[in-house]
Amino acid sequence: MLAIRRALQRCTLAAAPVLKFGRPQVAFNLQQQVRPMSNTKDDGQFKTWKPLAPTLRQRRMVSRKDLHKGGPIRKLTVAKRRTGGRNNTGRITCRHRGGGAKRRIRLVDFKRSEPGPQQVVRLEYDPGRTAHIALIKHMQTGVLSYILAPTGLKPGSVVQSYMRVHLENTQTKDDGEDMSAAERQEMEATSAQADITSKVNVELGNCMPLRMIPIGTTIHNIGLHPLGRGQLVRSAGASAQLLYTAPTGLAQIKLMSGEIRRIPVDACATIGQVSNANHKHEKLGGAGARRRRGWRPTVRGTAMNTHDHPHGGGRGKSKGNKHPRSPWGKLAKGGKTRNSKNPMLVRGRPRR
Repeated sequence: MLAIRRALQRCTLAAAPVLKFGRPQVAFNLQQQVRPMSNTKDDGQFKTWKPLAPTLRQRRMVSRKDLHKGGPIRKLTVAKRRTGGRNNTGRITCRHRGGGAKRRIRLVDFKRSEPGPQQVVRLEYDPGRTAHIALIKHMQTGVLSYILAPTGLKPGSVVQSYMRVHLENTQTKDDGEDMSAAERQEMEATSAQADITSKVNVELGNCMPLRMIPIGTTIHNIGLHPLGRGQLVRSAGASAQLLYTAPTGLAQIKLMSGEIRRIPVDACATIGQVSNANHKHEKLGGAGARRRRGWRPTVRGTAMNTHDHPHGGGRGKSKGNKHPRSPWGKLAKGGKTRNSKNPMLVRGRPRR
């Protein structure tokens, strides 16, 4: 009976009945195959699963329709060696780590020091970060590299870095050491004003110093030091706004948390918002998805014994009348952990 049912699923009814002995009869067309029903649905924003299992009912992942289906460029990756949360003596120093699928670390160019136009070849998925990455190819030298993909970047787009222009201007300023102080000051002011008003393309994906970016621009991949790599605003959907800049000194940016901080005007920044903003709406669905990402189970402190956790022991669900804290006694919710103030901080993020 099962074989007959499967045979009926593989064939379809013909479009018109066949007349035989004056009676309409149905003929089977074995050439036309029934299209198999898909267990997934991808609407361009999220990919959902048919609830064939309890863990698939709530599972929701960001759509990867527009991403590259193959693997990365091998020479732009290095192997990731796992430690399972252990240090060199074999003791666990980072809990809840271990197992998971193999990964290769993508070497992303956060410095963007190579000048000249670079064309976007494709967008790729990176298992080591929440944002997507873009493979770009230099239109003159043909060198391949990875960068963080901003929202709206498409294959075929052209991006450019103006960090080398900044270096050349800085070198020109250093060559005028034999000039008088007034002449040097006048040259620096003229050169700085020319830098800000120079014709640079403030377009999506372009990298340049903060002093070349207009006030109010949305930026990401921001450096903390002059001529250094980008360190701030690199996760999925993150962005910052430039509030103040000048030819020299410090600029001010506003982060998504509401914090306002100072950054050197010679530090790098990229135009746009980081891609994959819907990452925060993902739902893994089950514990197996966490295990495949290298995370092991977490045991609650109230389920432990007294000598294992400050919340352990007692009769029933009791925390011992203590505020939530870590296994080592540090306050876990709202406790202050900083002893010094950041001199580059203008205004901290709003507290509850």
